[in-house]
Amino acid sequence: MDKGLSEDEAFQIEPADAKPETLDPNDPSWGIPAAVGLWLLSVFFILLLPTVFLLPYIASHSGGGSISAEALEQIATKDPTGIFLQILGLIPAHILTVAAAWLVITRMRKDSFTEALGWKSGGVRWWHYIAVVFGFFIIIAVVGQYIPMVEDELSRIASSSQAAMIAIAVMAVVTAPITEEVIYRGALYSAFQRRVGPFLSIIIVTLLFTSVHIPQYAENPSKIILIASLSLVLTLLRASSGNLLPAIILHTLFNSISAIQMLLTPYAKTLDQPETAAAFLHLFR
Repeated sequence: MDKGLSEDEAFQIEPADAKPETLDPNDPSWGIPAAVGLWLLSVFFILLLPTVFLLPYIASHSGGGSISAEALEQIATKDPTGIFLQILGLIPAHILTVAAAWLVITRMRKDSFTEALGWKSGGVRWWHYIAVVFGFFIIIAVVGQYIPMVEDELSRIASSSQAAMIAIAVMAVVTAPITEEVIYRGALYSAFQRRVGPFLSIIIVTLLFTSVHIPQYAENPSKIILIASLSLVLTLLRASSGNLLPAIILHTLFNSISAIQMLLTPYAKTLDQPETAAAFLHLFR
């Protein structure tokens, strides 16, 4: 025994090959209240920040005076610049959401963010993603046969200007998959499955994910069905793999395909259902 150490200190020394305790995504440090709080906060950011970004533009139209309700609605829903500014406001909404989730999931920087969520393949191979995407587009075709897609708010926003279309496509590929997966299949699923088990957790997360998109697609039930189906597939993937990373990859893949299709739709006049391009581009409001 080293004479420079007390007897108690000597016994507290860990072996050189001791491994640090690993984190289990299915046994999170946060609970249901924290997860639901993050979900509500994400909705709050998405509702608030687009309006904040729009306020200076509204002020520039008011000339220092009041502005009518009709003019406000025109700026918010018809003016291409106003629509574009609201889309830009979603970027900080996503950033703030992930930042808040990072603080909760890491216990204020005590744990690894990726390890706590599950940043491994979980046995999912590249061909699994291709098979799921192929199968899901079959579902799109079947749903479209019975419930034709119609124009909705997202379609109108995307067609308001090329800048708006590009902004939506970029967010759908870059920020939306990570933000939504961290909140829904990360924070919410992990917390609920520890308390009520995988089956009920899959149902709860699928319903929550679908519910926030219903106002956007209220006039387009086919997209609501597809969003619910997508949420179910993503949550099943998270449950079966035990990791969040596969869900993020699949979500990004879906949105990338849809974004490319959306950007090409104006140049493809022969498409029978151009609205299909936006089926997975969940508007983040």
